[in-house]
Amino acid sequence: MTNNQPVAVVTGASRGIGRAVALELARTHRVVGTYRGNLVAAESLRAECGARIAQMDVGVRADRESLLRIVREEFGRLDLLVNNAGMAPRQRNDILVATEESFDEVLRTNLRGPYFLTQGAAKLMLEGEAGRIVFVTSISAYTASTSRGEYCVSKAGLSMAAQLYASRLAGEGIGVFEIRPGIIETDMVAPVVKHYRRLAAEGLLPQGRLGRPDDVARAVRAIADGLLDYSSGQVLDVDGGFHTRTL
Repeated sequence: MTNNQPVAVVTGASRGIGRAVALELARTHRVVGTYRGNLVAAESLRAECGARIAQMDVGVRADRESLLRIVREEFGRLDLLVNNAGMAPRQRNDILVATEESFDEVLRTNLRGPYFLTQGAAKLMLEGEAGRIVFVTSISAYTASTSRGEYCVSKAGLSMAAQLYASRLAGEGIGVFEIRPGIIETDMVAPVVKHYRRLAAEGLLPQGRLGRPDDVARAVRAIADGLLDYSSGQVLDVDGGFHTRTL
């Protein structure tokens, strides 16, 4: 790719949804994909699509600053940020016994990290002509799961973060979008995937199947290609119809 190719940052790009997004964007963008600990998976991403990989814990300020410094020094521009990195609680606990330590860890990674990464990324985008920002949230932004309350709270907060940044940046030529995946077949749901497949077939999901990482990647593609540029602040439900709340 030439130096005129747009640059995309995808956080949490080594596996699952983030990997699918990075692979999709690599067809048209120079991709910087972040990972936290799985170097083998990150290296395989680099080998597959040529992405520039960068180790980063999104919840750590110094790591966020280092990432943006890499983008500035190596590429000189940022056209698309996909806030994908996130985590589930290490243990599912009823909210009556859940710990503050778990709450703090999940909120640091899922909310505070992308909130302030977006702040820095937006400033970098403002040095250019325009940009696009995607927040990958979850149906958990509005669906209560009392065994992982901290995750639901983090995604609800991230949904509001998307609206805040969309409002602030709309007049600056930066479109901000929220993608709400439903039950996607990734490592996060692997321990209970059979249960979810049964529920999907029984009607929980009107389309009758679980989602795949590629389903989310295609939604990001539409944003990256500018097809939704007059729809800043839009929420894209990638959930097999779950949001319709069918009776």
